[in-house]
Amino acid sequence: MPYTDASRRLIEWLGIDWPIIQAPMAGVSTPQMAAAVSNAGGLGSIGVGAMTTAAAAQAIDAFRARSSRSLNVNVFCHRPAQSDPPRESAWLDRLRPLFTAQQAQPPAALTEIYTSFTVNEAMFTTLLGARPTVVSFHFGLPRPEWIRALRAAGIVLFATATSLAEAKASVEAGVHVIVAQGYEAGGHRGIFDPDGPDDQLGTVALTRLLTSALTVPIIAAGGIMDGWGIAAVLKLGAAAAQMGTAFLATDESAADAAYRNALCSDAAYHTVMTRAISGRPARALANRFTAWGTQVRADEVPAYPIAYDAGKALHAAAQAAGESGFAAQWAGQGAPLARKLGAGALVTEWVRELSGC
Repeated sequence: MPYTDASRRLIEWLGIDWPIIQAPMAGVSTPQMAAAVSNAGGLGSIGVGAMTTAAAAQAIDAFRARSSRSLNVNVFCHRPAQSDPPRESAWLDRLRPLFTAQQAQPPAALTEIYTSFTVNEAMFTTLLGARPTVVSFHFGLPRPEWIRALRAAGIVLFATATSLAEAKASVEAGVHVIVAQGYEAGGHRGIFDPDGPDDQLGTVALTRLLTSALTVPIIAAGGIMDGWGIAAVLKLGAAAAQMGTAFLATDESAADAAYRNALCSDAAYHTVMTRAISGRPARALANRFTAWGTQVRADEVPAYPIAYDAGKALHAAAQAAGESGFAAQWAGQGAPLARKLGAGALVTEWVRELSGC
């Protein structure tokens, strides 16, 4: 296998067998998926950014009932949303025709539906007590004293970076490992400031930039769908590959039938980066919502996750009317390569492919 010293060190550090990490896809990944991946020798992950503290604790317990191996728990570290009532009211008015077409009305007002980890003391306490092998940060970083406490508890810390500047800031803050998220990755872009400049670096360029400039392990993420893709990023200097879209069609995925059907359709060849659904840039399968979102300026969309409150309400109304085109069907550019297997069997297949590279 094309392992490097960086891969071997990370594998030993995390207590895994292969340089394969299942992305912590909030809403789609499940404790069953994470356990299957970990039991097959990869690093299973659960995303708790959209969960309550109680639900997060239950998810960790559900994983541990199925696996005694390593676990990654992912949290969202976005800036807490600043409500802008005029913009939110204008947004609801703009969405009104879409609701009307589904014989529904938009919400009277929008709320911040997720609490950022940066202000969630209860979630921090829960993770500190649970002590998963890894805690990973998306959208930014938590307060310095929490980073110090998690490190002191022996937890390995990951942070998503979309640029060298974000990666350097994460390392300086005390993060152990950087997840290099290329622009082709599915789901929410991990950029720290969604309103700032974005060079939209792809996985190959970003991985090489980070491995050349930093001494910490780099995990490549974005567009990696099989053993050959894993081998490619290892040759670029990555210590491991993180894969999300590749797990969407697995038996353990929480993706519903409409999501799975879309993944197998022409939409998989036309993923779109949009912020109209949630308020933050995110890559999704092309559907009616992403097409509508092309007409919207970034400064017209309410802050994340306030905008997501409207997006979820529209999807619920459309789904009740038998329409699935307004769902948040997150997926990366490698979507057409997704395979229908159990998550553990998929890891085993990738290891077989990797061994032939």
